[in-house]
Amino acid sequence: MTPTPPAPSVPRQPVRRVVIAGGGTAGWMMAACIAKHLGKQLDIRLVESDEIGTVGVGEATIPTMLTFHQLLGLDEREFMAATQATIKLGIQFEGWRDRDATYIHAFGSTGIDHWTAGFQHFWMKGRERGLASDYGDYCLELRAAQQHRFAHLPGDGINYAFHLDASLYGAFLRRFSEGFGVRRIEGRIAEVLLRPDGDLRALKLQDGSEIEGDLFVDCTGMRSVLLGQTLGVGYQDWSHWLPCDSAIALQTASVRDAVPYTRAIAHPWGWQWQIPLQHRVGNGVVFSSRYTDDDTARAALLGNIEGEVLTPHRVIRFKPGQRDVVWRRNCVAVGLASGFLEPLESTSIHLIQRSAIRLLQMFPKEGIRQSDIDEYNAQMRHELEHIRDFIVLHYHLQQRTDSPMWRDLREMPVPASLRHRLDLFRETGRVFRGPNELFTENSWIQVMLGQGLMPEQHHPTADLMSDRELAGFLGGIKTRIDQTVQQMPGHQQYIARYAPGTQWRVPVPA
Repeated sequence: MTPTPPAPSVPRQPVRRVVIAGGGTAGWMMAACIAKHLGKQLDIRLVESDEIGTVGVGEATIPTMLTFHQLLGLDEREFMAATQATIKLGIQFEGWRDRDATYIHAFGSTGIDHWTAGFQHFWMKGRERGLASDYGDYCLELRAAQQHRFAHLPGDGINYAFHLDASLYGAFLRRFSEGFGVRRIEGRIAEVLLRPDGDLRALKLQDGSEIEGDLFVDCTGMRSVLLGQTLGVGYQDWSHWLPCDSAIALQTASVRDAVPYTRAIAHPWGWQWQIPLQHRVGNGVVFSSRYTDDDTARAALLGNIEGEVLTPHRVIRFKPGQRDVVWRRNCVAVGLASGFLEPLESTSIHLIQRSAIRLLQMFPKEGIRQSDIDEYNAQMRHELEHIRDFIVLHYHLQQRTDSPMWRDLREMPVPASLRHRLDLFRETGRVFRGPNELFTENSWIQVMLGQGLMPEQHHPTADLMSDRELAGFLGGIKTRIDQTVQQMPGHQQYIARYAPGTQWRVPVPA
């Protein structure tokens, strides 16, 4: 029997032209990363319009940004000066467990783990025996944040991120990207043109010009013009777990030294952020329209700020969730075009960074393959769902009884993946970190303890230490941290010497 010959393969379109639709933080981060590493092989064009504003409220970052900047080869001092950046060592949560409770979710690690059990088990044993102080006393970054101190330490001995001006960051990356050959095209997208096979062919601008490409990156924000509107990719709504759907943002003048942490202040219907930069303070409230109205949220914001208001306030509407897929055909959505999680844990810029790195790792130079698309979508979905669970944790695990929103959130069913983590920690004190998950075991522990969840037992390894040994172990860690922090200068003093801000702007070409 003559075997059936294989079907002729369908020619794939090599990817030589990359078109990024939209600028802002997402667009210019993607442009910078692709241009830096593949710019010599590609024609990269970014289409944006000065007439379309950006959301621009996400000004707090997490330590993964340092990795991104290392990949780009950026100079930290130049970046910080250009973006008026300050240091961030964590987030201070005020009024989340109950109205009078405050704790810090800090970067880095706490204590010293044993291979059989995490440090939290030794701390619980010490607490039981009256030998341990607060859990945060064994975390360098947390203690430095509390005392408003910072310094770079030998061997990358301190974990940190940045508060930055998002508009200046976009301009900084634009200058960088253009140095690697990215061409910016001013114009508004009037229509997205398709090929006969259904792939995107070109962006048609209002002036009639067409920008053709082989791979398109959708950075058009919540409108998701390419992936959502043109390719019809649906949206998964997570508002049954995350009820906040609105935000109001404004900027104020600085009236005091910048602290090295973000403040997240709970209100009866949402929460307020304060992000100190060198030249101003970013302020805003995130709230649920089911539990309050714009006027109430605005009044609460204006009543809880310091300094002259520098910008008019803006009301931003959003729907928490994600697109069914973030890569379809020859279009990849990044940033708000792919989904939205409120900025409670400062993950927006991180997700853009992960999109850029993952796309480079899977870059389809010789043609787009469905296997790459499927793997990219699966990895991005898992990462976003992990972050979703971590944010839901803050809302669900609390003891507030003062308002309908907090009472409802405490009683709501949570995702099964989150329920498992909560039950595991409550019953055993154990935590885990899955592959490619963002938040470490220490992050989960800090927030679960901060929100009032104390484990029922500790690991038996902790029982092998005598009281004297345990006291020496815990005391030695605390003493080393205290001594290190005391040697650090004040955060404001360090920034003023290390990377004082400039009024730098990228000149716009004529």
